[in-house]
Amino acid sequence: MQRDPIFVVDRDTGKTFEEAVLGEKWIRWAYQNASARPVEKLLFRSSLISRLMGAWFSSRFSKGKIGTVIDQLSIDMDEATAPADSYSCFNDFFVRRLKPESRPFSDDPNEIVSPADGRVLVFPELAEDIFIPVKDHPMSIRTMLPGIAGRFIGGALAIVRLCPADYHRYHFPAGGRITGAQDIAGALHSVNPIALGAGPDVFGENKRSWTLVETETAGTYCFVEVGAFGVGSIVNTRTAGDVQKMDEKGYFKFGGSTVVVVFEPGKVRFADDLVANSAKGRETLVKVGQPFATAL
Repeated sequence: MQRDPIFVVDRDTGKTFEEAVLGEKWIRWAYQNASARPVEKLLFRSSLISRLMGAWFSSRFSKGKIGTVIDQLSIDMDEATAPADSYSCFNDFFVRRLKPESRPFSDDPNEIVSPADGRVLVFPELAEDIFIPVKDHPMSIRTMLPGIAGRFIGGALAIVRLCPADYHRYHFPAGGRITGAQDIAGALHSVNPIALGAGPDVFGENKRSWTLVETETAGTYCFVEVGAFGVGSIVNTRTAGDVQKMDEKGYFKFGGSTVVVVFEPGKVRFADDLVANSAKGRETLVKVGQPFATAL
C-alpha cells in the first residue's frame, strides 16, 4: 500500500513534523485495499461500531487506558483542570477541561480566533463552492451544507482537524448571535488525510451539525462539527442566543473529528502563516484562541 506521510507545521516552533497516526496500518488497509471494502462499509458507513466503542469508553472499565494514552501521545496534563487519576472513565478524560490561562486570546472584536486545538487548512477564497483538502479530491459546501450553502459561495473556509491527543472541546471563534442550527445524519468515515485521499466525501457524507452565527464585524459564519469513526457523539452545549468569543460551544466524545468554519465572501482574511502553509498543502498545528483570521 502507498504510504504518503502526513507533514504538519507546528505554529509555536515553526518546525515541520511527521504526524504519528493512531491505527495508521488499519486505516490504510480499510481505505486503500480493495479487499477491505466490506469492512469499510461495516466500520465507517454504519454507526454500530462507533456506538459500541463510545459505550466502552464511557464505562469504568476504560479508566485504565488513560495513563497509557497520556504517555503514548505526550499529553500535557498540567494544562488540565483535574489530574489524570480523577476521571471516572476514558471519555471523561477525553473531554477534559483546560485551565483558562493555558489558552489565552485577544478580546479585539476584529480578531477571529481558532475554534479548537488541531491541524488547520484554510481556503481564503473558494472557487464557487469547491474546496480541496487533499490533492485531486474536491469537495463542495453545497454537499456539506444543503439548503444554506448559497450565501457562502465564493467565501472563505477553514478546516480544523482534531486528533486523539488534542483537547476536544471547541469554542466560538467570534462573538455574535445564533440564528439557526441543524443536525445531519450520516456515515462516520475517518477524517484523517489518508481517508480523504481514498475518495469518500467526508464533509458531505459524514454525520455533522451546523450552526449559523451572526456577528457585527465578520458577517454570518457557519460553524460545522463533523463526526468521525469512533466518535461517541457530537455534544453542543450552546445552541441558541448570544455568544461571546471563546465561549464553549460543545465537545466531541472519543475519536478523531473535525471543525469547519465557513465565512461569507469578503468578510475575513486568514492569518498569513495559515495561508502560506495551506498553499503548500501543509496543515498548521494551532491551539484554540490563537489568531485565526481578521474581520475586514
